[in-house]
Amino acid sequence: MIPLELTFPNIDPVAFAFGPITIKWYGLAYLTGLILGSVYIRRLLQTRRLWRSGEPPFDTARVDDLLIYMTIGVIVGGRLGSVLLYEPSSYIHDPLKVLMIWKGGMAFHGALLGTGVAAWLFARHTKAPVLSVMDVCAAAVPVGLFFGRLANFINGELFGRPADVSWGMVFPHVAATYPQLSALEPTPRHPSQLYEAALEGLILWLFLRFLTHHRDALKQPGLVLSMFLIGYGCARSFCELFRQPDPAHALTMSVLTPGIAYSIPMILLGLYFLTVSRRAASP
Repeated sequence: MIPLELTFPNIDPVAFAFGPITIKWYGLAYLTGLILGSVYIRRLLQTRRLWRSGEPPFDTARVDDLLIYMTIGVIVGGRLGSVLLYEPSSYIHDPLKVLMIWKGGMAFHGALLGTGVAAWLFARHTKAPVLSVMDVCAAAVPVGLFFGRLANFINGELFGRPADVSWGMVFPHVAATYPQLSALEPTPRHPSQLYEAALEGLILWLFLRFLTHHRDALKQPGLVLSMFLIGYGCARSFCELFRQPDPAHALTMSVLTPGIAYSIPMILLGLYFLTVSRRAASP
C-alpha cells in the first residue's frame, strides 16, 4: 500500500457564526451555486447569437423570478429526494425531521426532479418554451454541482472507498456514518467529492459551454438538456466506482450502487430528449 501523503484538512463546517446564528459552508455553496448559475443564465440570454433568429426564449428581467423557482425546486426536491431515496425508514417514526434541512440531508437526483418541475412551472407562467428554459437551467447546473461537491469535501461526507493511491485521505466521520466499516478505520480513502466536483462540475460545464457557444446547441431545444442528463449520469456512475456506497442500502449490490441506479433513468431520459431535439431540428 502506498503511504498516506495527504491529510484531510478537517475544515470547520461552520463558515461564520454570529452569536446563536451559524452559517455553514454547505449553505454558502448552495447560495453561491444558485446565484452564479442565475448570472450565467443571464449571460446566455444576452448573447443573442446563441439563439435561433437571435431571440432568447424569455427576457433577462425574468431571471430573478427563475432563480426563486429554482431555489424552491432545489430545496424541496433535494430534501424529499434524500428522505425517499436514501433514508425513508429514519423518518417514519419522526416525520417532522423532514423539515429540519439545517441538519443536512439533500440528494441531487431529488433536486433534479424538483428543478425540472420548477422550470416547467416557470415556463408555463411566463409562456416561454419549456425545453429552452430547461436548456439554460441545465447549462448552469454544473456550477452549483461544483460548489456543492466542494462543500461535501469540507464536511468530510460522501467519502470514497479505501484507496492505495498517494492522494488517499483518512476521513474522520467514516465510523460514525457507517458503523459496519469501523473495523477498517483509519484507512486512506479516495477523495471522491473532489472527483465529482471536477467531472460533474467543471468538466461537464466546459462540455456544455462548448456545445452552446461553438455548436449552436441552444438553437435546438432540448439538446443541452439531453447532454446534461447523459453527461451527469455517466460522470456520476463513473465516480461511484470510487465513492463509498451505503452498505445498508437496498440498491447496493456488487458494482451497483444507489447513485448508479438513480443515474440510469437520467441517461435514458437524456437519450429521449436527444431524439426530441433532433426531430425538431430536422427539416
